[in-house]
Amino acid sequence: MEVLVKASQLILSLSLLIVLHEAGHFIPARLFKIRVEKFYLFFDPWFSLFKRKRGDTEYGIGWLPLGGYVKISGMVDESMDKEQMKLPPQPWEFRAKPAWQRLIVMLGGVTVNVILGFLIYMMIAFTWGDTTLPNANVKYGIMCDDIALNMGLMNGDKIVSVDGEKLEAFNDLNRRLMLDRPGTIEVNRNGELKTIQIPRNFADTALSKGIKASISPRTVFAIAEVQKNSGADKGGVKEGDIIVSLNGEKLPFYDMYRSRLPKLKNTNTAIGVVRSGKYQELNVHLDSVGMMGVAAVSPSFLLGLQTTHYSFFEAIPKGVSLGVHTLVDYIKQFRLIFSKAGVKQIGGFGTFGSLFAPVWDWESFWKLTAFISIILAVMNVLPIPALDGGHVMFLLYEIITRRKPNQKAMEYAQMAGMIVLLALFLFANGNDVFRHFRH
Repeated sequence: MEVLVKASQLILSLSLLIVLHEAGHFIPARLFKIRVEKFYLFFDPWFSLFKRKRGDTEYGIGWLPLGGYVKISGMVDESMDKEQMKLPPQPWEFRAKPAWQRLIVMLGGVTVNVILGFLIYMMIAFTWGDTTLPNANVKYGIMCDDIALNMGLMNGDKIVSVDGEKLEAFNDLNRRLMLDRPGTIEVNRNGELKTIQIPRNFADTALSKGIKASISPRTVFAIAEVQKNSGADKGGVKEGDIIVSLNGEKLPFYDMYRSRLPKLKNTNTAIGVVRSGKYQELNVHLDSVGMMGVAAVSPSFLLGLQTTHYSFFEAIPKGVSLGVHTLVDYIKQFRLIFSKAGVKQIGGFGTFGSLFAPVWDWESFWKLTAFISIILAVMNVLPIPALDGGHVMFLLYEIITRRKPNQKAMEYAQMAGMIVLLALFLFANGNDVFRHFRH
């Protein structure tokens, strides 16, 4: 059922974004009196699921959900209609229009995706506000993985600043470490300020191990869910319990159990829990990897999230700010994508689908839709033939040199671009399949 819910959200999100992206090409084309022969959601090789012709344009839904397209008369595109291009240009064709008009048509889809992303972020800010975990609320300090520990951080350190800039929202920390390549991080360790040097290869090392958040807030071990028929379930552990000891040893924080439990695999272990303010001991069986079968409460909920609400007019600059930050952060990620470790993180439909909530959550849906809209804008503007950015590249060449590119060269470039995109598509989705079977 979870898979169906996630798939439904992904299809709805992509359908909305594809239709509006193609409308970004369609509307200026019609305004400039350019004939649009087809407007399709999804691709329709051999047949379509639905089609209807109105005026000069055939509107339809294809069966292959890999995107969508508008077929503009007199343009070298994915249809590779060479016969049309052999005829003299007609007044209603794309190639007969001035370069500046063609440039506007080609940038229309990307422009719509950027504006749409910003508008959705404005709507989110107005409807749900902006929720963060204030750094001041991380009262027990941090919990580190091996990469952060090797860097010199310690469990319990309290983050003060990154590169001299005070950390206000804790949820900005890992994003900054991965994307901004800061040089230092200042912590409060038992009342003493210490400056830790951050290795230049920190992000690459984290990605190579599949880690996107090396530092988490330190919290107590509070139980959110108990797996049915697990060692914890049979031992009497309940949702809401707080585990405070292991075999008589008092352990107040979750990270202490994370390091000790694997050493007790396949054993019956005594744990102390606090339930409704009262302490009691339970006996649970740990499985072959030291798990008892529980899920811990998210640290953010335990420490206290803070939501800032915005009026309609306040939400406008906030939405623009969120959109700009998302756009800049995604562009920064390209440095990581082209690294050896980053290439392994590239994903296709499975990766995008996994981002959606397992239950229908409109706030989560719209946040991801805004994020994907920004991604589509960036990806489509890349100077790769077969993408909008490839057409823009040829148009800029024409505007600067005042010469139209060679028709044959454009056709070959289009074919090469389509081959590159197909290879990237197969690689990204192949990564998803590989990760699925590996885990």
